[in-house]
Amino acid sequence: MMEEYVIGIDIGGTLARAVVLESTTFEIKDQLTKASSDDGQELVQIIKSLFRKLEDNTKQSFASLGLGIAGLAHKSGIVRYSPNLPSLVEFPIADEIKKELGIPVVMGNDATVGTIAEWEIGAGKGSENFALVTLGTGIGTGFVVNGHLLLGSNGFAGEAGHMTIDVNGPVHLTGQKGPWEYFASGNALNRIVQNEASDGNYPWAVNKAGNWENVTSEHLSSGVQDLEPDSLRILDNFCLEISKGLINLVLLLDLDRVVLGGGVCEIGEPLRHGVEKWIEETLIGSAHRPKIEVKLAKLGSNAGAIGAAISTTNYF
Repeated sequence: MMEEYVIGIDIGGTLARAVVLESTTFEIKDQLTKASSDDGQELVQIIKSLFRKLEDNTKQSFASLGLGIAGLAHKSGIVRYSPNLPSLVEFPIADEIKKELGIPVVMGNDATVGTIAEWEIGAGKGSENFALVTLGTGIGTGFVVNGHLLLGSNGFAGEAGHMTIDVNGPVHLTGQKGPWEYFASGNALNRIVQNEASDGNYPWAVNKAGNWENVTSEHLSSGVQDLEPDSLRILDNFCLEISKGLINLVLLLDLDRVVLGGGVCEIGEPLRHGVEKWIEETLIGSAHRPKIEVKLAKLGSNAGAIGAAISTTNYF
């Protein structure tokens, strides 16, 4: 019996990642990466180029294309809002690709399709109620509830990074005051370690970096591995900020598992353990409910493209 393949492409602010999967095992058969663009017509041609190249490489004719994209990906195939791809807003990306390729295009938010991937073959496998939370430039989230991918009325479900943690807090780049991702994203961690360094509270990192302006979260990660006290203190406080948002999600949706992804998770087990500890300590009724599992995502930067490919098998 001849293998059948599916294809997915994940569109970010800087890169477009494409993968081809075997349609039942979801094994990666081929993958390509190209620079992305927020110009609609240019992006259509980038996607077409990736698609045709993978057709040639795999000797396959794909019946549909799955697309994951950063922002409010409306179920109609139009991006309604995207800080990373501002010129793409209101451009009918799915329809334009369909015209070029002559096949159906299935589109979802990048974190939502990443959730599909982690659910099928990653750290979400086996759970009927979990959240994928990606801690990168911002915070992206996707949810599986009662064994179903949560999409909402427009396909926008999962924008939890923008929920308000402090209504009187600092103004985020979105114009919001005190959203979760201001306090708990990769950008937040870089800001936190720089502030600690500039205030004279992180001499170990300043010594490593040469001056406080050069201190980054990579110094924190290195310090945590070395059990450096200030690094451990800063990480513990950061894990608390992550847990504040997670607790809201657990209380709202009765989740049994949280999967953490994104660049911040390169810190590894100390981050996972710290978040799990703070959930246990601060979640109301935690002593009387099953423990909330906290796991690290397994699929890395390919999760969005893998999930986009899997989404063509009838998720949306």
